[in-house]
Amino acid sequence: MKPGKKMFSVKWKMYIFITITVLVVALGTAAIAFSTSVAQIDRYYKQSASDNARNFASMVDGDYLARLKEAAASDEFQELRVRAEAEENEELIEEYLKEHDLWEGYYEIRTKITEYLSNMEEIEYIYIIAHGDKYATHDMYLVDDEENPLYETGYYEEREAELRGKDLENLEEPTISNGDWGWLCSDFKPVYDSKGNCVCIVGCDYSMDEVMAERQSFLVGLIGGAFVFAIIVLIGSMLFIRNVVAEPIKAMTKEMNRFNPYKLKDYDTAGVIDLDIHSNDEIAELYNGIKAMQIRIIDYLKEKIQVENDLKYKEQRIDKLSIESYKDALTGVGNKAAFIKKTDEMKYRISKEGEEFAVVMVDLNNLKHVNDHCGHEAGDTYIKGCCHSICEVFKHSPVFRIGGDEFAVILKGTDFEHRTSLTEELKKSFERSFLKEDEDIWYRYSAAVGMAEKMPEDTTFDSVFNRADKAMYEDKTAFKNKYGSVR
Repeated sequence: MKPGKKMFSVKWKMYIFITITVLVVALGTAAIAFSTSVAQIDRYYKQSASDNARNFASMVDGDYLARLKEAAASDEFQELRVRAEAEENEELIEEYLKEHDLWEGYYEIRTKITEYLSNMEEIEYIYIIAHGDKYATHDMYLVDDEENPLYETGYYEEREAELRGKDLENLEEPTISNGDWGWLCSDFKPVYDSKGNCVCIVGCDYSMDEVMAERQSFLVGLIGGAFVFAIIVLIGSMLFIRNVVAEPIKAMTKEMNRFNPYKLKDYDTAGVIDLDIHSNDEIAELYNGIKAMQIRIIDYLKEKIQVENDLKYKEQRIDKLSIESYKDALTGVGNKAAFIKKTDEMKYRISKEGEEFAVVMVDLNNLKHVNDHCGHEAGDTYIKGCCHSICEVFKHSPVFRIGGDEFAVILKGTDFEHRTSLTEELKKSFERSFLKEDEDIWYRYSAAVGMAEKMPEDTTFDSVFNRADKAMYEDKTAFKNKYGSVR
């Protein structure tokens, strides 16, 4: 996700998903319910139309209808029918049928149709029609109910295409159609004469206008109910998602932002997630997983810091031991190992850089006499006092104890610049201390001092060191000559 872009939250994704799902399910259920209802109702009406058409076909005389059909198809009857229709005079048709001995049968069938319709209120029409040979593309009305005028008998009227050219004895199953007479469920059954010939067919129509209107209302109600159901489910789902999913995740996110594993005092101070989630589901598993992970992080960091502290302590100990390994235990100045390390560095610099320096050698006098007559504790005091005198003079240079009674100083910088005066100052310091006859012997510090500086011809450190050592022995000889051998 790009910085600054507003997040499309999981909550709203779930809301949209549930909304679509509920609507699809609700509308799908409504569609199934509607289709099932339509199929059941249509099946009922088709079965009723078929049963009543078959029933009425069994109630009429096929031989009579064959005679009526033959008479109605004649030119004489057609001319009379046209005249009767023009004059709206049914008596012309009645007289014709009586003259041809057809009236009683016609009246009987017409009465049956009327009575049948009155007993079966759901039926809209029952009628008898036939295809005449001469007018094969039209339907011939033979008998209809009493509400229709007699001159419609034999009237050739255009009918729906489903009957044209069809085998009247093997018509298809009942049909539902919407035409000039409204919504009708229709079926047709053949009528046979005594010879087994199909004379005509009985048509039975059920009006489905009210059914279709109710069906439309039912569909609207189903859709409305589906939407109401979807809204109720959606509201419930939104509340459920908010309380069970969104709010716990939001709370966990807030708690996780508070988490600071480097506040290692305790888990609460570090901000370990702590919520009241006991739903025993995936949210609870996520919460427990986050909490366990945070605790592991803190424990790991604690262990890491402990290890780092241990390593640091050990490094400090190593450094301390390393420093102590180069330090004289009695005086605290560098020991012989430190001096060797330093001289190795100096040897490299002499060969590469040719830097300036001087070496001062100091050899303590009278140490054996102090140890033998006053004890080693007094001897240690004597050594430390002499070392202190050396360090006080050469404040800017490293001092090394390279033997029991020997010290070496490598002069550089300021001390090198004042090497001669500082060396003389050290000699005088020892001489003044030695001449304090009222002091205990271990406080009368004395030492021979020799100094040598690096000359251009010196190519090694040892050459400078040896000259300083020689100068120190010359100074020791001079003191012996002046003050005697005990010094």
